[in-house]
Amino acid sequence: MSIPAVSSDADVPPAASKARQTLLRRLADVVCLPASRINAFERAVTGDLLVDLLRLASVEERRRVAVRLAPLAELPDSLARLMLRDEPSVAGPLIEQCASLTDVDLIGCARDTGIAHRLLIAERRGLSEVVTETLLSFGEDAVIEAVLKNTSARLAQGAIEGVVALSRQSRGLCAPLLKRPELRPSGAYVMFWWCGPEERRAVLQRFAVSREVLQDSVEDLFAVAAAEGWSDPVTRKALQFIERRQRNRAAIDKSPYNGLEDAVAAASRGMTRELVGEIGYLSGIKPLTSAKIMGDAGGEPMAILCKATGLTRLDLQTLWRAMRRPEVDANGEVHPDWERVQITYEMLAVDRAQTVLRYWNWSLSSALTPALLRAIREGDEELIDEYSAPERAAMLALADNFGR
Repeated sequence: MSIPAVSSDADVPPAASKARQTLLRRLADVVCLPASRINAFERAVTGDLLVDLLRLASVEERRRVAVRLAPLAELPDSLARLMLRDEPSVAGPLIEQCASLTDVDLIGCARDTGIAHRLLIAERRGLSEVVTETLLSFGEDAVIEAVLKNTSARLAQGAIEGVVALSRQSRGLCAPLLKRPELRPSGAYVMFWWCGPEERRAVLQRFAVSREVLQDSVEDLFAVAAAEGWSDPVTRKALQFIERRQRNRAAIDKSPYNGLEDAVAAASRGMTRELVGEIGYLSGIKPLTSAKIMGDAGGEPMAILCKATGLTRLDLQTLWRAMRRPEVDANGEVHPDWERVQITYEMLAVDRAQTVLRYWNWSLSSALTPALLRAIREGDEELIDEYSAPERAAMLALADNFGR
């Protein structure tokens, strides 16, 4: 029997005929045949025919075909391109289940579609670094959060650093980001400044590491560097980060106070900018770091400073009062902020508190250069990849202080 020609696909009535529905199923069945029954060329030709039929099929028909094709280990390229760019209900089964999709397929889908498709891709198992980097590049909080929560997805270090920067504005990303195995202490320490109370606690519990191994490995180098007059600035900064002693003994000789405790006691009579800087010098940190710590809204950095420098809980209370922070609420109960700060002080070991404090000092002061300060003031975060880890940390942590 000869098949009559039709002038165009528009001549086909809106309701698909029984023949078309059956043909769709049969062609899908052929595409799904094992390699022992059909070769690659036959599968590709059948896929091309199926593509033409699918363009005019209903959404439900296309979805059924997608479900049928999802388990395939080999999917014709023409079918993959068409169906991945279809409605989310059609593309979904393939994105979620089809093991034959390549990174190229997924990246193409992410770029050519919308957020609904990117959310589906973000939840797919086993995402590679190149796919997650593409998903994160759109800057969509919902997609980024889905990627972070996908425990089987892999993220490159550059992508993680990008999300750390985004979390300063999108605070909801902090919690899932802190659970990622790729996150390094440098990222966690700078995130601390804008994290909420629970996330700050998580940073300290997971990332406040000991420096004991480092100290043991370079113990003999302190004498060597001292014999050289500490002439190498890079070595000096690194050893300052590692050494056990936190307080700056040399600063006591130049200070108008007899020691750190004396300076803290003076704060009870009125905290000044000069006194904040002096407490910083005596604590072995720069005035900029000290100011950032004292001005923090949450108060936990103050507890870290006190624990790292050997100050007592009473000294912490003195500083708390000097900064005019509340100790009790309207009902006469211990204020939640003051309670949390006391818990932070008690939970940290001295060495671990020093690690956090020294990284802050390293990143917030020692890493600053005129070019970096200019970039912070101008909000030039596009150049962030050009800087080292501490420089990036300084750029992010100090941005709010410069009104960015």
